[in-house]
Amino acid sequence: MGFFDHLQKGGGFSLQPKKPQIRKVVTQSRPAAPARTASATASPAPAASSRSTVRQSNSRSVSGDSGQNTPQKRLGTPGKTRKRPSPAQRLSSDDDDSDTDTSFEVRKRARVSASAEPDPDRRVRDREVFSDKGKESFRMVHAADIASLEKSGNFKRAFGKTDKPVDIWLQYPGASQKERYQLIVPRDKDDFRPLDDIVQVIEMVSQNYIPDDEREVFDNDSTGLKRRVRRALAHVSEKEFRDAVADYNNTVERLKRNGSIAKHMDSIQRLNLPLVERILTQTYSRTVSPRVESLRQYENGTDNVYGELLPRFISTIFKETKLKSGQVFVDLGSGVANVVLQAALEIGCESWGCEMMQNACDLAELQEAEFKARCRLWGIAPGETHLVRGDFLKEESIAKVLQRADVVLINNQAFTPQLNDKLVNHFLDMKEGCQIVSLKSFVPAGHKIQSRNLNSPINLLSVKQRNYWSDSVSWTDVGGTYFIATKDSSRLKRFVESMG
Repeated sequence: MGFFDHLQKGGGFSLQPKKPQIRKVVTQSRPAAPARTASATASPAPAASSRSTVRQSNSRSVSGDSGQNTPQKRLGTPGKTRKRPSPAQRLSSDDDDSDTDTSFEVRKRARVSASAEPDPDRRVRDREVFSDKGKESFRMVHAADIASLEKSGNFKRAFGKTDKPVDIWLQYPGASQKERYQLIVPRDKDDFRPLDDIVQVIEMVSQNYIPDDEREVFDNDSTGLKRRVRRALAHVSEKEFRDAVADYNNTVERLKRNGSIAKHMDSIQRLNLPLVERILTQTYSRTVSPRVESLRQYENGTDNVYGELLPRFISTIFKETKLKSGQVFVDLGSGVANVVLQAALEIGCESWGCEMMQNACDLAELQEAEFKARCRLWGIAPGETHLVRGDFLKEESIAKVLQRADVVLINNQAFTPQLNDKLVNHFLDMKEGCQIVSLKSFVPAGHKIQSRNLNSPINLLSVKQRNYWSDSVSWTDVGGTYFIATKDSSRLKRFVESMG
């Protein structure tokens, strides 16, 4: 699913996070191998199915060594490579020439529209987290668990040799528990970058949790916390960086104690997409990314192949279908559950997924557990999530939830005709008004209700065609079309009545 191209401004320059695309992850660069995998087999057709979830992160670093972008094969696009030329620029300021002497980099980001429209019934703040229970410890994957100096040869100290401890702790706006990071940078630009993550947490907190009367603490051009963190990176100064993070932690703790953050969150009726992406990316990078090789067992030419709908596209689908927090969302072929988690987080709705591939199911459960921990850290109350292992055509729990579903996502781009035909029969039991989103239409172009096809389930569907744009799916840079089919039996009733 899609990610992070949102313009953030601070000081006199644009600060760019990396552009993680949530359903794709790049492992360390290696020479092309002859082994046949789902991402390397020579199939002429684009592999695409929401039954898998593999994500690739393009480096957009504020903390790492400089380097040119290299073409990367997308997992799920056999025989294709995609270039993402994006000129790097150094962290710098307009008023301090010394800031330009640094290896910390940022990249330009494109402005995008806001997330789903406001929902008056959405409760964003997790009230339990802001009570005494928010002080209780819970299990989570710390950044230092996936990126540390103990991982021999993969990382080095960000600020050079020093006798100081490499650990640093970061406060979030929700639970009292802090996250442990190490002040290190990866030797491979595609690996996880702890300093980038710290910078982006501070950016997201400043943009989404801080009331107007406290924004100067974060946004002041010379003394603001965001400015100080960036300047510390530009100066390659560990002391400045630690001091800025410590002052950030103290500021967040103060605003939590006096109720400012809780009050601000209670005024919110939607989550902005950059925040949604940040939380989902944190979840994915700590659970799926270290184990991404296990997803390479998908097979081209079957219903189980790579191909991802990216987060911005998914957010557009939520807006088009007007999905709300009191409704039910179902993803048939949910892979590692990226879309299921996005619906629960961004919309706050009851969110279901069904996947049959064992490795993807295992990673989906890891993601779900870490997702709940991340939501506690950020103080957000997501919708309920339900992950089902098995064939969505056979699972009884899925058959039942489809009867009350409001929006059903089926990434059927590479499904066989036989599977698509079987899916159509399940539409009979869906309620009136249920919307089915797919990349291939279940209703043939030019279809008309006639006496000879009177019993066809597709007569119950009213279909709209929509366009998606570049960076919406993992298997191509260009746009395409998708379809929203609404369960609407009125046309069939009118035809039957007209027959007399």
